[in-house]
Amino acid sequence: MSQSSNNSTRLDALGAAYCAAAAMLFACKGIFAKKLYALGVSVDAVVMIRGVIALPMFWALALRREPLSTIAATPWRAIATAAFAGALCYYVGAMLDFVALTMIEASIERVLIFSYPAMVVLFTAVRDRRRPANAVLLAGGLTYVGIFFTVGGFDLAELTANLLGALLVIGSALSYAIYFLISEKYTREIGSARFTLFAMSAAPICLLVHFGVQRDFAELATIRPSAWALLVGIAVLCMFLPASLQAEGVRRLGAERGSVISTVGPPTTVLLAWALLGERLIGWQFLGIGLIVIGVLALDLSRRRALQPPESDAP
Repeated sequence: MSQSSNNSTRLDALGAAYCAAAAMLFACKGIFAKKLYALGVSVDAVVMIRGVIALPMFWALALRREPLSTIAATPWRAIATAAFAGALCYYVGAMLDFVALTMIEASIERVLIFSYPAMVVLFTAVRDRRRPANAVLLAGGLTYVGIFFTVGGFDLAELTANLLGALLVIGSALSYAIYFLISEKYTREIGSARFTLFAMSAAPICLLVHFGVQRDFAELATIRPSAWALLVGIAVLCMFLPASLQAEGVRRLGAERGSVISTVGPPTTVLLAWALLGERLIGWQFLGIGLIVIGVLALDLSRRRALQPPESDAP
């Protein structure tokens, strides 16, 4: 295999690792949110504080990679598009998702939020006017079956009773899919750190305005120290790190494949619920985790084969 092929395979593996790690960290969000709600922190406060705490970290990361003069020279079209994507996903989408977590079980929320990879594949196929590759269809099918089994299936009657919460999560998934597609183009144009910086700068501004209109900033003084520790945790572990890793992973892999790999998120939620909340896994859930792993490995294998040059009989 040539040096260029080796480098491509290495970048491919790193991109997959970044997307998977991001999905697993994002999966922790529901656990943090449920604990914060139990401590009396409002939805508006959780989403706003998470974004504000994470913002300086995004700036530090961007300035470490590039000087301020380079960041300031970014074309306004790229800045505006990244800001739109950030406001859509991390303000509108985040609010929808966090509100939904007050209405429905975290397991149902995980199933519904991970409808976004199918949206990405569909939107990509329409945009490119092509049928998704067989490997993507296979991986997507296996992972979605795996997601269903991993959460132990869901009660349709219960889902109907929580229809509003379910619709809110689907709306959040749609915003996430759009963010994925926008980031695919612009992370390659201006870099993952700069794109994420502009996106994550727009979201807290929207969240601060929203909080000021809907709530009273005096509410922040009533938050307990234990809740502040969780808020720092959700900002670092469930926003800054996964958003940064995801942007770099999508830049390397593209939106379609990155979104499929991100379906490792739901099994992570199940495992965390078992470890932290005492929930027990059943056989079907282990089967589901296995199917998701097989789906991701099948996709990776097909991509690696596509990267290998054909064998030649020439000496």
